[in-house]
Amino acid sequence: MKLGIVGLPNVGKSTLFNSLTKAGAESANYPFCTIDPNVGIVTVPDKRLDVLSEMYHSKKVVPAVIEFVDIAGLVKGASKGEGLGNQFLANIREVDAIVHVVRCFEDENIVHVDGSVSPLRDIETINFELIFSDIEVLDRRIAKSKKGSRNDKALAQEVELLERVKAHLEDGKLAKTFETADEEEQAILDSCNLLTIKPVIFAANVCEDDLMDDAASNEYVNEVRDYAKDVDAGVFVICAQIEQEIAELDDDERKEFLEDLGLSESGLDKLIAASYSLLGLISYLTSGEDETRAWTITEGTKAPQAAGKIHTDFERGFIRAEVVSYDDLVENGSITAAREKGLVRQEGKEYVVHDGDVIVFKFNV
Repeated sequence: MKLGIVGLPNVGKSTLFNSLTKAGAESANYPFCTIDPNVGIVTVPDKRLDVLSEMYHSKKVVPAVIEFVDIAGLVKGASKGEGLGNQFLANIREVDAIVHVVRCFEDENIVHVDGSVSPLRDIETINFELIFSDIEVLDRRIAKSKKGSRNDKALAQEVELLERVKAHLEDGKLAKTFETADEEEQAILDSCNLLTIKPVIFAANVCEDDLMDDAASNEYVNEVRDYAKDVDAGVFVICAQIEQEIAELDDDERKEFLEDLGLSESGLDKLIAASYSLLGLISYLTSGEDETRAWTITEGTKAPQAAGKIHTDFERGFIRAEVVSYDDLVENGSITAAREKGLVRQEGKEYVVHDGDVIVFKFNV
């Protein structure tokens, strides 16, 4: 999974990125200090892996990972080349989902590019730039398809659809809110790789005091939450400055620090949970003497396709999957004990994998 961290300059993007990835991206109180996208890999915390590793005496543990891309700050006119413009827009096309950092705190010492704090205005600024960029993409696609549409009914239908999508965008609406008539139309829309169709999670960046009650009394955050409901986006509250402090602590110190703040989880934990939920992702597990590993798949994935995450041969030669739930396995203490109680199942090609399934795939090629 690749997530792009975006937002206006000086809203806390690079500070958040630093804390999430410990990659040390430059962070300063001036616009465009992030010129090239910084990339960092973050492991997904999963306590189940440690338990299974101990049970199977695994030589190594391999958690799932998320790739974060910190993308340069966007300003009005980016779609026309202002600021870092098109460079930003090209980078964001490559991510699976967008983490949009929104400033929800007042601080006279940190300059806001528009002179005042207004989350909805900031969101609108970025949305319009993404919309303008999507319209340009559609214009090129429509012009290309029109050339052959006279003698091709399918291309003519595509042009008609894309012109409707363009009109939707010109009304200031996101592509993700456009309603397609059927799967065929949706496939055409998806093939355009529009920016405004990507899933979005808003990271409401607040001051430390607002973390205690999840910013329930912060009017800026409540504005963001209300807006997110309308566009089917996720929201989580974070204090980028606190996250940076947490990132410098070891596990025991981190736990104690969070307890002192009255928090049950870090901002990274919140973001990972929000990302998995928004994208409909789950993890199944494999465990043995060599390694214990988490594999990320889309909810609803069937056994052969889940096996293909390990190796294409596993999917191509799939025979069956030996499955036990993590809870059943741990409760019984071993795979042998679970098998004796009939809790280890033999599943075929139509089996839909569930989060926490511990699986051994049988295949033949």
